[in-house]
Amino acid sequence: MRRRAFLATVGILVVRPAWAAGIAYPAVRPGYVMAFPRDHGSHPDFRTEWWYLTGWLKTARGEDLGFQVTFFRTRTPYASDNPSAFAPRQVMLAHAALADQKEGRLRHDQRAARTALDVAGAAEGSTSVWIDAWKLRLEGQRYRAVIPARDFGLDLSFDANRPTLPQGANGFSRKGPGESQASYYYSRPALAASGTIDRGKGVEPVTGTAWLDHEWSSEYLATGASGWDWVGINLDDGSALMAFRMRGKDGSVLYAGGKLMRPDGSSEAFGPGDIDFAPLRTWRSPRSGTAYPVAMRVRAGKSAWRIEPLFDDQELDSRASTATIYWEGAVRVSAEPGSDAPAGRGYLELTGYWKPMKL
Repeated sequence: MRRRAFLATVGILVVRPAWAAGIAYPAVRPGYVMAFPRDHGSHPDFRTEWWYLTGWLKTARGEDLGFQVTFFRTRTPYASDNPSAFAPRQVMLAHAALADQKEGRLRHDQRAARTALDVAGAAEGSTSVWIDAWKLRLEGQRYRAVIPARDFGLDLSFDANRPTLPQGANGFSRKGPGESQASYYYSRPALAASGTIDRGKGVEPVTGTAWLDHEWSSEYLATGASGWDWVGINLDDGSALMAFRMRGKDGSVLYAGGKLMRPDGSSEAFGPGDIDFAPLRTWRSPRSGTAYPVAMRVRAGKSAWRIEPLFDDQELDSRASTATIYWEGAVRVSAEPGSDAPAGRGYLELTGYWKPMKL
């Protein structure tokens, strides 16, 4: 059934029905005031939206594991006045991965389906996204993710004990040199994780710390962009850092930004001149042949950190849903010599190294 759902999704994305007419997507503009719980939910008029959950887990035996759960919603460019339940108005995609150091590889799986007959959907008003039995929901201040994947399972809860962190300028996050190249974006750092995982040998209890991003936009990547480097770090002193750079196809930096939340909830925003990603070591995938800078020196303002992966092979092949291959993995974070920045743990995402991204 899942493969049929995916094949049906491919069909509606590629074949333009005779009745379909183009639609206009709303623009992302400065001055939007985020309101919760409304903005935890779906924004179906916008072209693209995602809920991105990453973190570190620890088993009862003391093993460190990384995990990732992402749900994407895409509004297709077809008019939505067709009364059929099968009309391709919205498409849902999802990725999940478990980074297991013992195996030295990712366990990962993916789903795709149109939002028809309640097989998949994204509710408005609060977070509730699903594809078949894969679900992410928010109840009060607790998220729950249930992911019965192909060769692993996740049943995790996440308590939000820190304030919501609007990225950019009060949630308006620039992604390129043009002001229109932007998204609405907030983070929920330092989520307290608990629950169970299943690696095929029985259910295991786990605890840990996680990070959630929620972002929505109508814009494509800037002209000339190939992809991005992004990191979200929960720091040991209770602060949290998000930093990113958008890379050009010629290797240049098209834009960069980030934000640091301090333990008291106050924050400092960073612009393009404040953020720097300096590769320290690369790893080449034996499957795709792609070289990724898996170890980095990241500077945000006056502080700098060294980022090292939990293990190198955290490449994710998502060609069956989002048509790309990228690196996304758990990373350890230490302060660079001479910096008084605290250490921590987080997730690093490296896109556009295999082929330029098409968002």
